[in-house]
Amino acid sequence: MRTRRQFLKDSATAGIFFLGASRVGSAFGTTLPQQLGIQRKEQQVMIGGHRVLTVDGHAHVLVPDVWELVKDRVRLEGQSGDLQQALQLQNPARLTANIYTVEKRLADMDEMRLDVQAVHINPFWYWADQDLASKIVQIQNEKISALCAAHPDRFVGLGSVALQFPSLAVEQMEVGMKKLGLRGFAIAGSVNGEELSSARFDPFWAKAEELQAFIFIHPQGLSGTGDNPTPKEQPRFQGNGRLGNVIGHPLETTLALTHLIQDGTMDRFPNLIICAAHAGGFLPSYSSRSDQCPVAWPQDCKPLKKLPSEYLKQFYYDSILFSHEDMRHLIAVVGYTQVVLGTDYPTMWNRTPVTRILDQPGLTDEQRTAILGGTLAKLFNLDVKFR
Repeated sequence: MRTRRQFLKDSATAGIFFLGASRVGSAFGTTLPQQLGIQRKEQQVMIGGHRVLTVDGHAHVLVPDVWELVKDRVRLEGQSGDLQQALQLQNPARLTANIYTVEKRLADMDEMRLDVQAVHINPFWYWADQDLASKIVQIQNEKISALCAAHPDRFVGLGSVALQFPSLAVEQMEVGMKKLGLRGFAIAGSVNGEELSSARFDPFWAKAEELQAFIFIHPQGLSGTGDNPTPKEQPRFQGNGRLGNVIGHPLETTLALTHLIQDGTMDRFPNLIICAAHAGGFLPSYSSRSDQCPVAWPQDCKPLKKLPSEYLKQFYYDSILFSHEDMRHLIAVVGYTQVVLGTDYPTMWNRTPVTRILDQPGLTDEQRTAILGGTLAKLFNLDVKFR
């Protein structure tokens, strides 16, 4: 009979992170071991003479096991270029051996001085019927759970939900957090063109608030504004500069958060834990325009319980920004307690996340410690012990 350790090892090394072989170690549970700093001295981060935890809240994985479920849907007539690309990513034949193994990821995390990653899968299944979506989500959540159980000192899991079926998504959240040990869930900025603020999704938001689930909003592209829009889908996003990603992704996040504010979702569910990818898109840089709308266009801008810009302090934001001034402005608008570390791993957007925060002018030791991992440690309920 296989032991629980053997089961977790087999599960964690089959079909996650584009896996080849990997070593599975460490004790089970949610506590980071006391020997953490001793075993990996090269990645210790010290502030004020004290060892601090670093937690990456924005990291991607894939589970190629779902390829068998979706391979027949590739290149069906009418599917967008973005959907085609998302489906093709699930194909194990496209993956280069050993590039994204657990061993490679852990080595990269050590080099980047990251103690823990919160891993998730970008939603690509909102087109699927209920039966297929249920199967995709079950496989992915079980694989992520097994990985995190096998490496509890390095990973926490953000699960998948079939948000196109809100009642099913509610069930998946219950199972994910209460049985699989997931800490939250990753969703897109819209669902098949429908805003997250639609009343249809209120059961999802109600359950997320009840469970205090960490909800990570990651854009998938505005109707063809993702990484691979076709000229027919979005002619203005063609040309140099990868505009579907560079402009389209932050724009989708901006719209998603704005709808959650303006359509009353944040009033109905004020205790949600929502984290926005890519530092919240463009919203934190121009939120005051929304505050002015009731003055300029009172017939089109109904008052909320407070100014639209004040809701920005109810969200969390990853640290994927690229200048000291951008980071200074984000913190000034939303507060340092709302900013958390993010890398967008395995892409090259932010390969020096810790250094960026350590080098950010004007931050106190307390602020740096919170951004680097203190805030996420509380949200993920990490029990951290260092010698």
